[in-house]
This record gives sequence, structure tokens and C-alpha cells, in this order.
Amino acid sequence: MYKSLKKTIKKVIPKRFIFQNEPFFRFFHGIFYLGNTHQCGVCQKKLRSFIPLDNGDLLCPFCGSLARNRRLWKILNAENYLKGHVLHFSPSRNIYRKLKKRSDIQYLTSDYEDEFIADVRFNITDIDQKDASFDTIICFHVLEHIPNDIKAMEELYRVAKPNANVLIQTPFKDGAIYENESITSPEDRLKHFGQEDHVRIYSPEGLKTRLTKVGFTVKTLSFSPESDDAYFGYSSPEIVLIATKNAVDTHSNV
Repeated sequence: MYKSLKKTIKKVIPKRFIFQNEPFFRFFHGIFYLGNTHQCGVCQKKLRSFIPLDNGDLLCPFCGSLARNRRLWKILNAENYLKGHVLHFSPSRNIYRKLKKRSDIQYLTSDYEDEFIADVRFNITDIDQKDASFDTIICFHVLEHIPNDIKAMEELYRVAKPNANVLIQTPFKDGAIYENESITSPEDRLKHFGQEDHVRIYSPEGLKTRLTKVGFTVKTLSFSPESDDAYFGYSSPEIVLIATKNAVDTHSNV
């Protein structure tokens, strides 16, 4: 039902109008999911169920959050990353709307492909900002799209303030990073990397190594299955990397 309804709305209503009025549309669909079996940590709505998607993910009917959005929201608030100047690449609309209301942070969002609601269109390999500009950078499910990911990591390091944190997640696999520059067609990328516009699959250790080489100190947050995963709609096991720029910059040439 959800999938067919979404297709119908997209056919008859302009995308920008849908983005701007999404909470209104979702409310009337969401009321059919109200209950006490689950709760979305982003919008705090209590639900009888999330909406199961074809890929196994769980969608909140009210705010549209996915499992990774709900995990990110919990991390951002539990670890006090929401402070000062925050840069968010390709933000999910549910988190974007929450953070845009905050008066205690300076929240800047970027979407290069015009697929998300965003303030600017930064190329992550050439970010149009001064050195040491941001206290927190959110880079969820972005680097796997970037052919020159090392340059992107160098730019993230450059615009991060000393002691700033960059929250990073991508799809992960065991073993080594898998990439092949000769794989360029959408069909082959889907087959090899899991999505038509992905250019590699990282391993946690492989991505950590690349981030370390550009100057970051990297911490791995590993989430194992817990008893409240089903209630809050989390996906476990799950990994998030926290890349921190050292207070003393030893990579000033980056």
C-alpha cells in the first residue's frame, strides 16, 4: 500500500512541493499506524508498527525516518555532537527538519545532486568553506558514491575544526574494501556494489585506515542486537565511525 501510494503522489505532485509539505501528507497516512508496540526516536510517535520496505528496512510512517536515521539521531543527542557549527551532507528530511528548528547551533546542509532539502550544493571533494569551519560534520551514506574518496576525506579534514568530529556511515562488508574503476554502468554497479550509483563497498577497517591516513583519529561504534531494537526500529548489527581531527594538526598540508 505504501509503495503504490508513494508512486501515485510522485506522479501527480511536483517533488519540491512534496518535500515542503511532507509532514502534512505523512500525518494522514500515519494515523493508521498509531499504537503502543513501537516508537520512533526521531519524531517520538508511538506506533503499532513501522512500514516494512522491500530492502528489509523499517520506515516511520509519520516522519519517514529509516533505521539508520533513528540510530544517527540517538548518537547525535546521546554524545552531545550538536553544538557550534554543524555541516550535514545529504540530510534525511526527518533530521533536517528537527535540526533546522534549533537556535543553539548553526546548521548548514549540502546536497550536490539536488535529491534532498539542503542549503547549498557543495562538491565534497572541493568544499567551498574556509579551513577549520565546523565543530561537527555528518556524512552518512555519501562516501560510497564518491570516486575520489581520499580527496573527499582530505576536504572533510580541512574544514573540520581541531577536536571536531565527523560522523560517518556507509554500507559495510567484511574483509577488504572492494572497488574497481572499470565498473561504471549502473547495472554492473548494482551487481557489484549493491546500488546503481555506488562505486565501492567499504570494510570498517578499510575505511578507518583511509581516514587515519588523512589525519583523523577514528573510533568505531559497534551496535549489537539488543532487546529494544524492535521497539525503536533499529537495525543491528550496525557500525558508525567517528573521525576526530586532532587538536594539534599534524596534516597541515592537507
